Amino acid sequence: MDAPEGFEESAPYLVALVKLDEGPMLTAQLTDIASPEQVQIGMRVEMVTRRIRTNGPDGIIEYGYKFRPVHS
Repeated sequence: MDAPEGFEESAPYLVALVKLDEGPMLTAQLTDIASPEQVQIGMRVEMVTRRIRTNGPDGIIEYGYKFRPVHS
């Protein structure tokens, strides 16, 4: 699977359009999902901090936000 430059070690990964409770929508990676079939339109998710990638020869780890399902 082809991934954008700098994200090869993360592939494959899921990306979704997430609508926040406050109204805005953003594109973000999903995490903690075993298979794409688990993703449903309207499912509740929560933001978490995760490693996005390791960058450069010094191995600097970059962190960012991803979203995971909320289990009730």
